[in-house]
Amino acid sequence: MRLIRKSVMLAVVALAAMSLHARENAVLRTGFTISHDHHQQIGTMTRLFLSKADDEYVDVETEKIVSFEPDETPVAAPVPARQFTGPSSPDLNQIVDKAARENQLDSDFIHALILAESDGKTNAVSRKGAQGLMQLMPDTAAKLGVKNSFDANENVAAGSKYIRELLARYNNDPVRALAAYNAGAGRVQQYNGVPPYRETRAYVAKIIREFNRRKLEQERLAKASKKPAKVAAAKRPATRDSN
Repeated sequence: MRLIRKSVMLAVVALAAMSLHARENAVLRTGFTISHDHHQQIGTMTRLFLSKADDEYVDVETEKIVSFEPDETPVAAPVPARQFTGPSSPDLNQIVDKAARENQLDSDFIHALILAESDGKTNAVSRKGAQGLMQLMPDTAAKLGVKNSFDANENVAAGSKYIRELLARYNNDPVRALAAYNAGAGRVQQYNGVPPYRETRAYVAKIIREFNRRKLEQERLAKASKKPAKVAAAKRPATRDSN
């Protein structure tokens, strides 16, 4: 299942696919875009294949698609993740990158979720008993096969799998998925959206802001790295033909 993406500048979580070849975006009337490998129209539906294989796809009503555009998402240098404490000190970047690949999530999205949940502390425990980096409740952790919630690899792998399941449940709506991660799927169903809880609304907003901050910082650094080359080229004296 591929995850729907929306522009970072629209302050909505961008969930980017990882691919080594050119992909395309299906631009929807809602403003969302879906990154995919190729597409095929089947009756009134358009099937968007999320990889080169034909066994992973999402069907969208053709009338809801405005256009197809090249996916020119740049590969930006990652923003260093905050350090975290605990009985062991594995590299959080490597752990998150692995979980992101396995679940087709944007690693910055997972980093932002971890920051909001535990402030990057492997041994964090909430008042309600949620544990570890992604604050898994014991029952949820058990269902996801976690043996030790304070193990960074296990916790991030399970938490990433869980948020992906929620994204699939809510038609790849990151706001509802995050709300369900915080308040529970039952509450999201009850209110048909983000529950009117100050904590949950602040939680969702915090993750979106952190995700966007990371992406905007990446864009700033990428632009800054190009300036020295442009300045050097401008100062280089023009050569004159000796003839």
